[in-house]
Amino acid sequence: MKKLRIIILLIEPPLPFGNAAARWFYVLLKGLVERGHDVSAFATCSKENEIEKASKLFPKPEFDLRLFPMRTSSTLTQKVTSFIKPFSFKISDALQRDLDRELEKGFDILHVEQLWGGWSAQKVTSKTLMNIHHFQSIDLEFTHNKTLREKYEKWQILRTENKLTRDFPFIRSCSPRLEAFSKEINPSAMVETIPVGMDDSLYEYIKDEDRGVDPTIVMIGTMTWYPTSSAAVRLLERLWPEIKKQVPNAKLKIVGYDARSVLKEYLNLEGVEVFENVPEIEPYFKMGSVFVYAPGRGSGMKIKILEAMLFGIPVVTTSEGSEGLPVIDGVHAGLCEDDEGLIERTVALLKDKEKQNKQRLKGRELVSSFCGAKATLDQLETVYTKMTEKI
Repeated sequence: MKKLRIIILLIEPPLPFGNAAARWFYVLLKGLVERGHDVSAFATCSKENEIEKASKLFPKPEFDLRLFPMRTSSTLTQKVTSFIKPFSFKISDALQRDLDRELEKGFDILHVEQLWGGWSAQKVTSKTLMNIHHFQSIDLEFTHNKTLREKYEKWQILRTENKLTRDFPFIRSCSPRLEAFSKEINPSAMVETIPVGMDDSLYEYIKDEDRGVDPTIVMIGTMTWYPTSSAAVRLLERLWPEIKKQVPNAKLKIVGYDARSVLKEYLNLEGVEVFENVPEIEPYFKMGSVFVYAPGRGSGMKIKILEAMLFGIPVVTTSEGSEGLPVIDGVHAGLCEDDEGLIERTVALLKDKEKQNKQRLKGRELVSSFCGAKATLDQLETVYTKMTEKI
């Protein structure tokens, strides 16, 4: 395709093993530059130690990656602005000034990752592709907020998602569900679905001899995100007791950001270990016979499920967990909505190594073909072309 001048705004630095979205940011920036586009990327960083990591991965002059610490304190004026524009605090004044200067020089596409970044693109919405990874409007629909603060925060989230989704005529979602939800809010927008891109070369398929010997369930994810914490509680309270009855020597390992804090009341359950804020996740995937992630609610593609499949860990999940993936039950993953079916699929896998090996191979093949860097970037360039024809 025609080579474009593309400016990207990222809500985290592009790191192959940073936060969940950072996996895609890494594929995005690396891939667009390799394809010959003229790219400048601006990233806000919640962890200052990740600035150095990203700088080394994307050195100048090959890459134009500009990294800015997230604002940690606010003046009274900034607090008022945050009330009017919720979550805009994530973008520092320095980043916004630098971004505005670059936009004034001219560009073909401004590519913004996740809705909160939309506050920085209000002057150029007609040339912006807004990328939506999930809607908290969906994730939090059935949550009950007890305090006034919780109710206020939820209200701010819902009104902001609706406002920013309506602002942009070009939207990229990562699943058909998000596409439909976006069109409900903004019927006039061009909305295209492209799955989250993953660099499968970073995930070495775990050999059978390197996997744990004991039947072990693993679940990995950020426990401060409601879909993941709710999936962990469901696993601990409703699935694990029956699995343990049927497979007495089974073990359960839950790993994630703030996991021990969020799940503190479950730390003493028999056969259960909870690990938080670990430096690397691959060793915990290697321990797993089965990866169980069964949220009742949670929009968007689940990065840890994609990673489990790429590492070669059999997955048991719900339609919410497998959103955006064309999963076939019993082929790529165990897929079921009710507790009984989830328990049945998990126990069957724990007891059958051959079944595990068939499913884990098919799971990796699916993610590599459907979410691979080439497939997703090809689709993205097609969307860019459609945009430039309409602008």
